[in-house]
Amino acid sequence: MGFSRAQSQAIMHGEGPCLVLAGPGSGKTLTIVNRIQYLVEKRKVRPEEILIITFTKYAAAEMKLRLKALMEGKSLPVTAGTFHGIYYGILKWAYRLGPQNIFSEEEKYRLLNQIVSHQEEMEIEDGEDFIRQVIGEISIVKNNRMDLKTYQPKCCRTDCFQKIYEEYETGRKQLRKIDFDDMLVLCYELFIKKPDALAAWQKKFRYILIDEFQDINQVQYDVIKMLAAPENNLFAVGDDDQAIYGFRGANAKLMFQFKEEFPQAKEILLDVNYRSGANIVRNALKVIGHNKVRFAKAIQAKKGNGASIHVQETKDSAEEAEYVAREIAARIGEGTKPEKIAVLYRIHTDARALSEKLVDGKIPFQMREYMPNMYQHFIAKDFCTYLRMAGGERSRGDFLQVMNRPKRYLGRDCVSAGKDVDFEELRKFYFDKEWMMDRIDQFEWDLKMMGKMAPYAAIQYLRKRIGYDDFLREYAKGRQMEVSSLFEVVSELEEAAKPFLTAEEWFAHIEEYTDALKQKGKQEKGGSGVHLMTLHAAKGLEFDTVFLIQANEGHIPYQKALSEAGEEEERRLFYVGMTRAEEVLKISYVKLKNEKEIAPSRFVEELLEEKQS
Repeated sequence: MGFSRAQSQAIMHGEGPCLVLAGPGSGKTLTIVNRIQYLVEKRKVRPEEILIITFTKYAAAEMKLRLKALMEGKSLPVTAGTFHGIYYGILKWAYRLGPQNIFSEEEKYRLLNQIVSHQEEMEIEDGEDFIRQVIGEISIVKNNRMDLKTYQPKCCRTDCFQKIYEEYETGRKQLRKIDFDDMLVLCYELFIKKPDALAAWQKKFRYILIDEFQDINQVQYDVIKMLAAPENNLFAVGDDDQAIYGFRGANAKLMFQFKEEFPQAKEILLDVNYRSGANIVRNALKVIGHNKVRFAKAIQAKKGNGASIHVQETKDSAEEAEYVAREIAARIGEGTKPEKIAVLYRIHTDARALSEKLVDGKIPFQMREYMPNMYQHFIAKDFCTYLRMAGGERSRGDFLQVMNRPKRYLGRDCVSAGKDVDFEELRKFYFDKEWMMDRIDQFEWDLKMMGKMAPYAAIQYLRKRIGYDDFLREYAKGRQMEVSSLFEVVSELEEAAKPFLTAEEWFAHIEEYTDALKQKGKQEKGGSGVHLMTLHAAKGLEFDTVFLIQANEGHIPYQKALSEAGEEEERRLFYVGMTRAEEVLKISYVKLKNEKEIAPSRFVEELLEEKQS
């Protein structure tokens, strides 16, 4: 097979460090496996001295399969694995660790759940989501070797996070376990404390090749630098324009640091995109070109122009969902397999309207990652409880859930266990408190008013007249969280409720949608149907047709991420989404969100401005 000039340069690179900038669809895996063949056959390097590091087990397995095929079925004894896998192997050798010493994700979750449930000063509504956030922040602290005392967490107050972290570490050590992040930290400490151990591994792995180098974090980089010395045969392949995991502790700036620390390193740009049509490549480069901190790249498309990128304006989420569902059906009708179509979005709630439309339209779809069901959120449960009560339901459980949302100063003892709630009984219970009588009368009257309304209007009434918005503000303040994230959920629920005339209709729809999501959750990987996934999950994948939805300000770039990772990482994420498409790329945005005007994404504006000039 013929290689491009840049691929040949990379494959036949001699000794010393080399940084390969590999854009989307530029054949980086092909380049890596051919370089290994070159090292073994032409440079006479022993395969045992070659180490390939990838970021997923799947990528490591694929690399070995590609290499075996290239070697005409002969398996080379090269070492290929993830950072965690390789570093765990080193620790196993040094400390005689076994599987019994590994702290599984389930065990980690169980311990943190136990710790969090005992934090009396914290009131947590969605425990699963909170624990996921805590796990992520513990990883950031460990992977960047940060000082816990100076780290500013985003999931909760600093003192609370420190307490949880310390209790977690104590519990883990008592169980004599190490988690995945410890594998990296302990390997770093081993090499610092035992130079002879480091020397032994340096001698074993004389040639190191790293895939997806832009996703590396500080501790991974520090260990790999030690391991590569003194020969520094470090072949790093990555694309700074696809660095999208800052929230996980990945540090794309390490690619620039690599150039500073190895000034003699050869830099090679794989400058041909074999995946996408020229229109897609050109427009993707226009967008990413607005980033200031990046390696300059001139990338050409191997294919012809292909279809033009289509940007679609829609009235609201419902109209956008109809448009995308219709376009998907048309592509399938033209012969494109559903599995070759992807719908990409920034956060899970962006997919709510479309996923419901696909369920209604019986269009098969699959989800690569866990998709939270918005109707399981405590706000959705509150809304449904109010609507049930407005319809005449009076169960004690429903009453207890919303009786003080907003605050009415009702006590649990005012309703008898095992009995339905009777407002007359409530009045008798509080007969000596006239001010409570007014509250009970108002509560009953509000439920009566809501009972005459469609779900959307009832939610509006609940928010503005009953004071549910005020309850959410107090709730957020008490937990030191951004109230905007709660109002995002409220807005989505309002949008979802709009098409339904009665609460019963909406409840039936919620049940059908929840069942569909449960079925999707049980699906094995490699299921069938159109792919629905976040932009983060789409990295490394390619599809014939890509729909990039909800391309609005506040969504992409995501408002919360702007303050944390900055505009440049969000633009890289948009670029990753665009470059997943081989033939067709359609980008859509909405004009109205919750009856308010909402602007198209600045990245869409950049596309349109460039087109006109």
